[in-house]
Amino acid sequence: MKKIRIASGQGFWGDRLSAPVEQVRRGPVDYLMLDYLAEVTMSIMQRQRMRDPAQGYARDFVPLMGEILPDIVKQNIRVIANAGGVNPTACRDGVLEQARAKGFAGRLKVGVVSGDDIMERLEELVRAGHELRNMDDGRPLDDVLGRIQSANAYIGAEPIIEALKREAQVVITGRSTDTALTYAPMMYEFGWRDTDWDRLAAGVVAGHINECGAQATGGNSIVAWEEIDDLGDVGYPIIEAYEDGTFVVTKHDGTGGRVSRAVVAEQILYEMGNPAEYITPDVVADFTTIQLHDEGENRVRVHGVRGGPRTDRLKVSISYSAGWKAAGTLVYGWPDPVKKAEYAARILRERLDRMGAKFDSVRVEYVGWNACHGPLAGPPPADLPEVELRVAVRAQDREAVEMFSRELAPLILTGPPTVTGFAGGRPRVQEIVAYWPALIDRSVIEPELRVDVLEA
Repeated sequence: MKKIRIASGQGFWGDRLSAPVEQVRRGPVDYLMLDYLAEVTMSIMQRQRMRDPAQGYARDFVPLMGEILPDIVKQNIRVIANAGGVNPTACRDGVLEQARAKGFAGRLKVGVVSGDDIMERLEELVRAGHELRNMDDGRPLDDVLGRIQSANAYIGAEPIIEALKREAQVVITGRSTDTALTYAPMMYEFGWRDTDWDRLAAGVVAGHINECGAQATGGNSIVAWEEIDDLGDVGYPIIEAYEDGTFVVTKHDGTGGRVSRAVVAEQILYEMGNPAEYITPDVVADFTTIQLHDEGENRVRVHGVRGGPRTDRLKVSISYSAGWKAAGTLVYGWPDPVKKAEYAARILRERLDRMGAKFDSVRVEYVGWNACHGPLAGPPPADLPEVELRVAVRAQDREAVEMFSRELAPLILTGPPTVTGFAGGRPRVQEIVAYWPALIDRSVIEPELRVDVLEA
């Protein structure tokens, strides 16, 4: 039975830069998938593009490709990445430039998928009756339309497959779903139809396991975490996929971490809403049907996944400006550090009230005592050596947040004793970027998708 090996090399923008290099050099793989995008990442990239029209993509990706191009060309590994962010063509141009510089002119094709970015179409779509109501609270997008920073539809496997058919060795997308980066090559290699619901659902599960990198191989795992070997050299997951829809989760021999039924199950539960209806652009997967079996050392077999027809709508990830925030810290030492920190917090609030500062929210935490568990932490230990006072505020009025920023540091000389930890200076005032999930008819998105393949 035909099989392919799809390696995961990045779980987010900021993941280990050496991971994709090791994935292509420490053992055989056929595909390398790199997931760079989280919900707010697109807004960060949009602001970068507003400052510089040549930016707006995962900048780490281009030099990475320069480093591994000799390996992927020699081994005929194909790379699929959503590194394009809000500017996939600029990302592609950077990769093409790297390819020519490395001597691969005429030997490498790069595909780019565009059309997911609907920022420029947003007002037109709303006027045409697409309310884009917030999936969490039902508000229409009109409520925040003047403050939108990014808007991208989650797209599926079809344009990626088209790029692969046109012999692209590197495929760059914008807001492709994380899972499609893994199951698109499965559909392409095995010739699955777009109505093979069970196989597509299996591909989605494989993509869900791959999309968070080493979280599927022992990183950030609570299962006997102290017994997991050598996280310093943790291996990233590899999906060994078969054409019948079954697959094995594994990693390269000799790498650290662990692939076990428990660890993989933990990753499957990540970001799970209704497990019986995991909705993607290509299929609705039923995660309650997943069967996991340990199949030797660092090998977990996955089978039995069932799926159903896709929906007629696509999810849209929208970000908008939602005010201002700042957070600052001071550390108080023994004795009675919590009592001192509580007194400092009261002083700060009294001063800001007298200045007329109004906030949407003020959050006070005592790191070292109750920051993680809140009221469940119980009373502070009798002889706590130190505690960090952390105060965060948010407001629609930037001036109120700036008042907070200016008033925290004076507590050093005007508040309780044994204070330290103020080397960072005044808290930085930052814009709040909020997330607005919505649904839109796929019929207004998919005709606008475009696939271009260029040779270096």
